[in-house]
Amino acid sequence: MDNFCHPLQKDEILNEKHKDFPLYEIYIYGGKLECLKISKRIMCSIKHLALRVKVHYVYDTKEAINAGVRADPSVILNGKIIIEGLVSAEEIEKIFLQYS
Repeated sequence: MDNFCHPLQKDEILNEKHKDFPLYEIYIYGGKLECLKISKRIMCSIKHLALRVKVHYVYDTKEAINAGVRADPSVILNGKIIIEGLVSAEEIEKIFLQYS
């Protein structure tokens, strides 16, 4: 399934076979449909980068508010909101290049 873009499943690790790549955990906040859309964009945009990403989905509005989320969907990495809204694949790659 490595050659295809698909939404990451809960706790799935992108590039899992590459144990030498750094592992990052992201939290995707929002409605289920928006979370799936941004998850698929993330997968398609960064699967070629030298990093591993484990995804967690948070659909609870109260948890989102407590995390400082203002847009649906939002992605948090290391306690920082790195993506707000359905941004382009190019923007996602640019953001994650900082971590690879």
